[in-house]
Amino acid sequence: MAIALSVRQYLDDHNVKYDLVVHDKTKCSADTAHTCHIPENELAKGVVVKRKKGYLLAILPASRKLRLGKLGQWLKQPICLASEDEISDLFDDCDIGAVPPIGEAYGLKAVVDETLNGHEDIYLEAGDHKTLIHMTGKQFERLMKKVPHENFCTAPNMENTLPDMKRFSYWGA
Repeated sequence: MAIALSVRQYLDDHNVKYDLVVHDKTKCSADTAHTCHIPENELAKGVVVKRKKGYLLAILPASRKLRLGKLGQWLKQPICLASEDEISDLFDDCDIGAVPPIGEAYGLKAVVDETLNGHEDIYLEAGDHKTLIHMTGKQFERLMKKVPHENFCTAPNMENTLPDMKRFSYWGA
């Protein structure tokens, strides 16, 4: 598949210089980073959440985990993860689970975790499980200039030490 058409058009329309990194098929972003020999904190992944006003794309590094409670607090509303079927409908030119972290290319509002700021290089899922988009950190920051930045993720080993915020991670809170 390579790069999804929606992503290619968006990047070309915004004059983004990028190259593609082709790799063996992987199942998750952390495996992709390891396979490509890139730091997990430089691989941006997209996680689709469902909220009262539709969907939101949370963009965070592969080295981190989304804290639904923290993001729900920031949004001031309950949220939950979108289903595979919902994600497939939103990203219809992508393989299931290969969400490019560029919400505007798909008409989605987005929020970027602050830990993606200041990197020399950034890699993005291209829409399949075999291709990454590589661009400079400055290009990525330019793309995300109008997207809100917030701190809503944590290192995976910190999950068990966080306060319980379950009331923000499901409907009917």
